[in-house]
Amino acid sequence: MKKRLLSGMLAGLMALSMVACGSSADTAASDSAAADTTDTATESDVDYIKNKGTLIVGITDFAPMDYKDDNGEWIGYDADLAKEVAKSLGVDVEFVEIDWDNKILELQNKSIDVVWNGMTLTPEVTNAMECTKPYLNNAQVVVVSNDKAAEITSVDAAADLSFAVESGSAGEAAAEENGFNYVAVKTQADAVMEVSAGTSDACIIDLLMAGAMVGEGTSYDNLTHTVELTTEEYGIGCRKDSDLAAYINDELKALYDDGTMEEIANKYGVQDAIVTL
Repeated sequence: MKKRLLSGMLAGLMALSMVACGSSADTAASDSAAADTTDTATESDVDYIKNKGTLIVGITDFAPMDYKDDNGEWIGYDADLAKEVAKSLGVDVEFVEIDWDNKILELQNKSIDVVWNGMTLTPEVTNAMECTKPYLNNAQVVVVSNDKAAEITSVDAAADLSFAVESGSAGEAAAEENGFNYVAVKTQADAVMEVSAGTSDACIIDLLMAGAMVGEGTSYDNLTHTVELTTEEYGIGCRKDSDLAAYINDELKALYDDGTMEEIANKYGVQDAIVTL
């Protein structure tokens, strides 16, 4: 009887010991998982970019912001500023052409680190991204052939035109707001080509792009821009809650203060659009 009692007590003690060990291991595993989650949640985008050694910039072909020179290198006002910021981070810069409709998803899945391409600060953009302060002024304008320009002096005068706009752009939003009949194309450059080819009566693009792409001395000297539909500001988009936006703000302020921003702006003809930083 005593032997059975002693055996039972020993078995009970061993069971308690095993439960305690299991509880300790589970707690340790839980603490480790919590630490990992905290680390992920508080990860610095600036550190992430420095560690991988490359700032990946999401763009479209959009002169004078981002476009290729004769050697196939990306240049432009935004491209040159992005290169300066990459230099300050001590990393290389890589430009990746994206579908403008997918810019938010591209950021979220880390295919790119920043959207830096003459991006209008719309409510959709500012709600989905961590954006910098405005750095350039802009407007959405109607582009038509020279022979139509004298007739298109107001929104009402443009009401019966067929438009081409970049899908997901501020130009598309302006077309919707004004009730215009439009077709959405991949880029603003494609929208200009639609007008030049005569497949659309007009397009809506950024004023800064219109200044570089249409009119005398450009590849589209048969086109001109007329009515301004909106006034707006450009900003740079990062992942939501990213510390990269604040870093870029500081770097742009430094580039503004030392004259580099104005020097780059003069190079691409956008000096009158600079926002005081």
